[in-house]
Amino acid sequence: MAAFTFNKLVIFGVGLIGGSLARALRERAALSGEIVGEIVGVGRSAKSVERALELRVIDSAASLDDDGALGRALRGADFVLLAAPVAQTGPLLARIAPFLDPASLVTDAGSTKSDVVAAARTALGDRVAQFVPGHPIAGRESSGVDAALPDLYVNRNVVLCPLVENPDEAVERVAAMWRATGAAVHRMNEAQHDRVFAAVSHLPHVLSFALVEQILEAPDAALKFSFAAGGFRDFTRIAASSPEMWRDVCLANRTALLAELDAYTTVLARFRAAIDASDGAALEAAFARSRVARTEWQERGGQKRADDTPAK
Repeated sequence: MAAFTFNKLVIFGVGLIGGSLARALRERAALSGEIVGEIVGVGRSAKSVERALELRVIDSAASLDDDGALGRALRGADFVLLAAPVAQTGPLLARIAPFLDPASLVTDAGSTKSDVVAAARTALGDRVAQFVPGHPIAGRESSGVDAALPDLYVNRNVVLCPLVENPDEAVERVAAMWRATGAAVHRMNEAQHDRVFAAVSHLPHVLSFALVEQILEAPDAALKFSFAAGGFRDFTRIAASSPEMWRDVCLANRTALLAELDAYTTVLARFRAAIDASDGAALEAAFARSRVARTEWQERGGQKRADDTPAK
């Protein structure tokens, strides 16, 4: 891992994502003999940050509602991470803006980027250069700080969507933070990000939730669930993710997600027509194409990064 040091990191939302970043940086420092900087947690509830303190994931905690505590927490911060549902990005940025040091860099872990960039421009105005949008592609079905892992980001991807206002050194500093966790950092613009992840992350989550919802609405739902096995478990694993977070993701990226849903519906209609017509050749050909594509993706390393469930 590349050399990386910091004096203070402030994490808003010390759950799986924020907690794993804190644990990764601490473990790296312990292995290298370096002294890790101060990590401060800020949460919506006292319970979440108190648990993070108990687990020694953070060094201190502050309340989002206390101006004095929030000001002290942000004073001298090198980095500020917003690890909260994307709908909270705008309000969080507006809340911290009056207390933000000019030298502090702010980044986020949101699963959508166009809405986040718009929120940052509104909340920060001419200080938007301090905000470097980001998205770590990692997660688990479990949420909360108890689920945080020091190796969550190892061999995973992190996408940064730099703004034209961001100085190159600011983007590189945020990239260095993520590389220090073992992640590979990539860059794309926010529109491209949202199109890509609507297809490979947001749509699969909607489909997983939809299958469970379909069975729940069946009169013999209990019977069906009682016989569900490996295929159902694998397909619906991500339906155990945070409902609040995925509600926000769907609404924030609705244009790109609707396009992917329409494309999926078209393919599903084609499959339905083939089944209705007993067209086994068409089904087999489509299934074979999918199998080859899935196998090639896995052989390129997709399996290592297959869990992109960004639970909080």
